[in-house]
Amino acid sequence: MDRVMQKAEVLIEALPYIRKFNRKIVVVKYGGSAMSNEELQRNVIQDVTLLKLVGFKPIIVHGGGKAISSWVNKVGKEPHFVNGLRVTDEETMEIAEMVLGRVNKNLVTMVQELGVKAVGISGKDGGLLKVDKKYADGEDIGFVGDIREVDPKVLYDLLEKDFLPIVAPVGLDDGFGTYNINADDAACAIAKAVDADKLVFLTDIEGLYRDINDKSSFISRLTAGQAEELIKGGLIGGGMLPKLSNCTSAVRNGVNRVHILDGRIPHCLLLEIFTNQGIGTAIIQDGDMA
Repeated sequence: MDRVMQKAEVLIEALPYIRKFNRKIVVVKYGGSAMSNEELQRNVIQDVTLLKLVGFKPIIVHGGGKAISSWVNKVGKEPHFVNGLRVTDEETMEIAEMVLGRVNKNLVTMVQELGVKAVGISGKDGGLLKVDKKYADGEDIGFVGDIREVDPKVLYDLLEKDFLPIVAPVGLDDGFGTYNINADDAACAIAKAVDADKLVFLTDIEGLYRDINDKSSFISRLTAGQAEELIKGGLIGGGMLPKLSNCTSAVRNGVNRVHILDGRIPHCLLLEIFTNQGIGTAIIQDGDMA
């Protein structure tokens, strides 16, 4: 009976969040180690599917960097990065699009196995993601796109027809050339374009720390202004710096709240959204700390 009552208490705790975010758009950026094995993949997909079934409007934007690097190695090439961006020649671009397409349809299959209709698209479809060529500190890194414009009509159409959109980060330039896009950038741009209520980054760390070597310095919640102060103060570095910059940009441009979660924790998405305490870091609007 105690176990049954605990389950009931969990559902009661989730109720106000289900009511508050009913029919709201949630963009989930899915990548990193959360995609590294089938069990973790299924946990994430179960979470997103549950969000859909209780009335949210989720959109998945996925990466596939590790799988792309694996296939690049298979053809005898060595993956090369500049400032965290993959140097993408024509052959690597073909491999990236192939791999991302495969990842995309695998995720579609997993969602539909759980009884929810999903449609996999890339930024090419419906002119969703229009890009310019991106440079890394002035260096030409090949077919890497910098998002210039988002046309969310195809996403709105899919949501209206009760589909769960799953987006691969590939876009087109004005000459209809194909470009690889950083998945964090794609998720942030899409969240802003659709006025998402939440943007969730599934990462390989628990969240933000004031000092990465001090576990007691974990930050569970901070405003966009406080996040910007951390960046200016040089307290954030490595791969977290561009991610946090994306987070603050999203909050400054209409996204109500951004979450950074450890995608390796089973059902982290449900624990963050449906519990009072949460488990990751939330970046919120200035003045919304209460």
